[in-house]
Amino acid sequence: MTAPQKARQRAETLREQLDRANHQYHVLDDPDIPDVEYDRLFHELRKLEEDHPDLLLANSPTQRVGASPIGKFQQVTHRVPMRSLGNAFSEEDVHDFEHRLIERLKKDHVAPDDIEFAAEPKLDGLAVSISYENGRLVRAATRGDGSTGEDITHNIRTLKSVPLELRGNDKPPFLEVRGEVYLPIEGFRIMNERLAKDGLKEFKNPRNAAAGSLRQLDPKETAKRPLTVYMYSLGEISGWQLPDTHSEVMDQLTNWGFRVCPDNRVVQGAEGCLEFHQSLLKRRDQLPYEIDGVVYKVNSLGLQDSLGFVSRAPRWAVAHKFPAQEEITKILDIEFQVGRTGALTPVARLDPVFVGGVTVSNATLHNMDEVERKDVRIGDTVIVRRAGDVIPEVVSVVTSQRPKKTRKIVMLEQCPECASPVERVEGEAVSRCTGGPEICPAQFKQSLWHFGSRRALDIDGLGDKVVDALVDHKFVTALDQLFMLEQGQLVSLERMGEKSARKLLDSIEKSKTTTLARFLYGLGIREVGESTAATLADHFGDLGAIENATEQELTDVTDVGPIVASRILDYFSQSSHQTLVKELLDLGVNWPAPAVVGASSQNEAISGKTFVLTGTLVEMKRDEAKTKIIAAGGKVTGSVSRNTDFLVAGENAGSKLAKAEQLGVNILSETELLGLLS
Repeated sequence: MTAPQKARQRAETLREQLDRANHQYHVLDDPDIPDVEYDRLFHELRKLEEDHPDLLLANSPTQRVGASPIGKFQQVTHRVPMRSLGNAFSEEDVHDFEHRLIERLKKDHVAPDDIEFAAEPKLDGLAVSISYENGRLVRAATRGDGSTGEDITHNIRTLKSVPLELRGNDKPPFLEVRGEVYLPIEGFRIMNERLAKDGLKEFKNPRNAAAGSLRQLDPKETAKRPLTVYMYSLGEISGWQLPDTHSEVMDQLTNWGFRVCPDNRVVQGAEGCLEFHQSLLKRRDQLPYEIDGVVYKVNSLGLQDSLGFVSRAPRWAVAHKFPAQEEITKILDIEFQVGRTGALTPVARLDPVFVGGVTVSNATLHNMDEVERKDVRIGDTVIVRRAGDVIPEVVSVVTSQRPKKTRKIVMLEQCPECASPVERVEGEAVSRCTGGPEICPAQFKQSLWHFGSRRALDIDGLGDKVVDALVDHKFVTALDQLFMLEQGQLVSLERMGEKSARKLLDSIEKSKTTTLARFLYGLGIREVGESTAATLADHFGDLGAIENATEQELTDVTDVGPIVASRILDYFSQSSHQTLVKELLDLGVNWPAPAVVGASSQNEAISGKTFVLTGTLVEMKRDEAKTKIIAAGGKVTGSVSRNTDFLVAGENAGSKLAKAEQLGVNILSETELLGLLS
C-alpha cells in the first residue's frame, strides 16, 4: 500500500472513531474513551489533514463541534454558533497560544504585557444557551452540533439557579447567554445513593448525570435533581451597550441575576494564566464541582474582535486541560481478552487502587508492541492513568521499584477461550485467535453485540450481559439464531422477566427491517466500518452485487482500497458466511429493494441521476432520503463534482452548496426532492 493510501485509510479510521466518540459523549451521554485518547485521535487526524489537504472533508470531526442532536426534542438553530475551544496540554502550549496572539495583534500595537486574560474553571457539565426577550426567559437549548441544538426550555425552567426574568431596570430587548449546567459533587453522591436504594442504574459521573437530567421528557423528573448552572459568556445581545471587557460582561450577568463562577479571575499574560492553573489544580479535590481544566479568554472585547475565529474555535480563547489523573499500583497478573476480530488484548490485573473517583483493578496494555516498548512485567510497580470512564491504561513502569523477580509477559500460543492457534500477521500490531466467531465464544459474543448495536441493526435491550447469557446458555450459537429466540428461553435467563423478554423480542422483530448499509456494517467484516458500509451500499445498491463483485469493481468504489477489498472478498468467499447471509434473509431481514430498470418502481426523474445531500432535512432523515433515491433508481454520493446532477440543500447548507452553485449543478430544496420522489 502506498503512503497516500495508508494516510487515506488511517484518516477514515480516525473519522469513524471520533464520530463514534462524539456520538457516545454528546448524544448518548455514555462516553467510552477518555478525553486524553479523544484529543490524541483528534490531533492525529488534524495533522493528517494538514499534511494531505485532499483528505479534508466538510463533515470531518475537525470541522465540527460535538454531534448532531437526538430526535426526541425539537431542534433549535443557534443564531450565533456555539463554538468549541482549542486545547493546551502543557506550559509550552500556553506560551505558544500567547505568542500567536501577539503575532496577530502586531497591527494593533499590542505588547505581551498588555494582554489581560479572563481565567475561569472549565466545568464538566452540559453547555446550554438561554434566550430572553424583554427580560423574560423564552427559550433554552443544548449546544448540539454547534449550529443546531435541542430545545430544553421546559427543563431549564425547573432550575432555580436560572432566572425566569432578569433583575434590574436595564433589561435588553434580546439576550442570549451561555453557560454550563452541572451537578455539584455532593448532589451527585446523594442522587446516586437514592438510585441505588431504589434498585436503579447509577450515573457514571456528574457530567453524565447532568446531561441525562436535562434530557428528561418530563420536567418534573428534572426538577427532582439538584442541577445548577454557571454562566460564562454572551451569545447575542441587542439594545445594550457592550462594555470594554469580558469580565465586565460577567459582572453585568451577575447584576441581571445569573450565577457566575466565584473562582473566575483576571490575570496578566501567560505567566498569570499558568499561576491560576496551578492554583486551581491544587484545589481541584476541594472544589464542590467537577472540572477538567481551565479556560483562558482575552479579556478585551475589542481584541477578541480583532483576533476573530477559525472554523471551530475562537482564536482568543483556549482550554488548558489538567493532566489525566494518575496513581501508582502493582501488576498482580496478566490476562488476555479476545475481541470481535479475534484480537488478543493484554489486560493487567492490578492491586486495587483509587484513581479518578473510582477503584481501579484492571488496566489495558493495548498490544504486545506497547508491552515491549514500556517493558511491562508481572510484579512491576506501574503508573496507572484514568482519564474518562473506560478501562484505565498502564502509562509506565516505575523501574526504580522493580523487584528482583518479575515475569515477562508472553503472547499466548493458543486462544484462552477456544484453544485455537494465535497468529500475528506481519505488519499488524495485534495477535489474533484464528478460530473465528464460529469456534471462539468470545469472538462470537462480540460479533453478536456488534450485530445488534445502535449503528447496525439497532436491537434495543441486547446489551453485554444479555449477549453473555444467550451465548453461555447456547440459545444463540450463530447470528441467525437471534431471530429464532422464544419467550420461554428469555424468561429462563437471570433477571429477565416476561415484560423485558417481550420488549427484546419486539425489538428483534423490528430490527428485521433495516438498510443495506446497516446490514453490511452489522456483519462485522474486517475493515468495513460504518462509512465504508454506507459507501458500498450507495455504490452497488444491491447485496448480490457486493457478494459477487471482483477486486477491481470493489476498488473502483470511493475510499475502498486493496486491503478493504480483500477483506470483503474473503468474507463472501467463505461458505459459512454465504449460508449465514442466506439464513438471515430467509428469516425476514430486509431492506428497500434496489430499483430495476424498467420496473414499476423506477422514477424517470431520478433514475440514473447522481444526488448529493447537504444541510439538515426536516421532513425525513438523510438515511431515509438516500434510501428513497436509491430505490427510485438514483445514486447518492458524498461530494459535489461536475458529474453531480442534483444537490439537495436542507437547512444550514454549507460549502457543498457553494461548490454546486459554482459548478452550475441543479439545486433542489427538500420540498422539490419530495415532489420528484412522489
